[in-house]
Amino acid sequence: MAVKQFGRTWTKRDTLKSAMYFLLHFFIFIVLAAGVLLFDKLSNIGPYMKENGADYLYALFGCLLLITIMYFYFLFENKELLSRGKDITMLFTVLDVYFLICWVVGAKIELYARPVALLSLLIFVLVGRREAIFMTVISSLLIFVIDTFTCAASASAKEYYSSLIISFSSGMIAIFFCNKAKTRFAVVGIGVFIVFPINFIIFLLEISTFVDGATQTGLSDFQNIVIRMGYGFGGGVASAVIFLFILPIFEGMFNRLTVFRLRELTSSDAKILKKLKEEAPGTYNHSVMVAQLSEACAAAIGENVDYARAAALYHDVGKLHNPEHFTENQGDYNLHDELSPELSADIIRSHAHDGYTLIRNHHLPEFFADVALQHHGTMPIRYFYAKALKMTDGELNIEDFSYLGPKPQTKIAAIVMICDASEAAVRAVNARTPEAAEKAIRAVIEERMDLEQFAECDITLGDLTKIRLALVNTLTGVYHHRIKYPNIKYKRTESGKTKGENE
Repeated sequence: MAVKQFGRTWTKRDTLKSAMYFLLHFFIFIVLAAGVLLFDKLSNIGPYMKENGADYLYALFGCLLLITIMYFYFLFENKELLSRGKDITMLFTVLDVYFLICWVVGAKIELYARPVALLSLLIFVLVGRREAIFMTVISSLLIFVIDTFTCAASASAKEYYSSLIISFSSGMIAIFFCNKAKTRFAVVGIGVFIVFPINFIIFLLEISTFVDGATQTGLSDFQNIVIRMGYGFGGGVASAVIFLFILPIFEGMFNRLTVFRLRELTSSDAKILKKLKEEAPGTYNHSVMVAQLSEACAAAIGENVDYARAAALYHDVGKLHNPEHFTENQGDYNLHDELSPELSADIIRSHAHDGYTLIRNHHLPEFFADVALQHHGTMPIRYFYAKALKMTDGELNIEDFSYLGPKPQTKIAAIVMICDASEAAVRAVNARTPEAAEKAIRAVIEERMDLEQFAECDITLGDLTKIRLALVNTLTGVYHHRIKYPNIKYKRTESGKTKGENE
């Protein structure tokens, strides 16, 4: 039975395809794990596997069970991720990297020095909170199974259990506090913060050494605990440091839009925005205003505020192709006075597709490109359609004077569409009172509803009402009444005092 989700139908073929993709990546993970764990035993592999083969087989089945559970979780909770092979690859790449780092640190340094919160931080930022919580459970159990049945690190059974508790606890704590981090370096603070629960757990779990007596290393019980807590400190901080180092690699490889990357892409130094500011200042200022409005509207209906603001900043970058043909960048002379209405309409509507192409060519997030392409939907370009009607007695095809679409596919694309038109409409009629602004904004929304521009996204009438109210509040705050300042001419008297008089 086909299930419709995230805008398309999920079929048995999709299930089979995603399952095969999962199985392929599991095979890659097992080959990687086997290569790492057995590399130094190749010279004696026969006798070694004869003695320990059962344990490795147990570990294999344990890993297969966990990966199967992982697949079914995403099948029921996040089919959108399963629908894209690139996202599955990203998920397993994070898992592979985490395993490799944990094995190297555990085998060569110390079990407690592992960057146990690394996977949790990566999945939280790259995918989401729920997925990060689930993957923390899976990865903790996966590493525990490999540790226990393959002796991946030379440690006692008690230390393996301690490592399981630490990796689960610190991963969860990192997820709970990661939402507070809005910059990359704020994550370092999280790394330092999770040191406290890590060391507290180490202290509680190692306190039994006081009962057992001296340690095998010859150190006192207290010294042993302090040293292991030091390793725990290093593991917590390393989680954040390694995260900061490899996150940009994942962002680039899989073109993921994270909160950190969003802030970089929306800064005034971002390449395309800087070019827009220099070559099309009117469009840039309009985009900044639309970004502010989109942010307010997204907050009003519970959408991602950062996504809405960023998409709005980039929605008109296609105007860089012909900036002088757009009103906000023109002076007293209008280039369209010399062009036919058909040609003018073609130039104007091309900026949506030009923006899509420009964004994709610069390897920016596809989400930006989609909003740039969809923010006018299939709306007619009224000015040039009306101009053409005056110049001909025959019938005109309105589609020749309309944007090519598609219509908005997401709520954020619909928000940017409404904010883009509302900002221009309110400014055009100089609506400075809430009543006048509300009238202009209502007309914008109703026109798009009449032309079925919201038919392909899941925005509701309740959402549109909240968007309208948010726009009225924001725009009347921007285009508010100002008192008229009197003209006074200042001059300095012979005594050195300043004197003013009305002009």
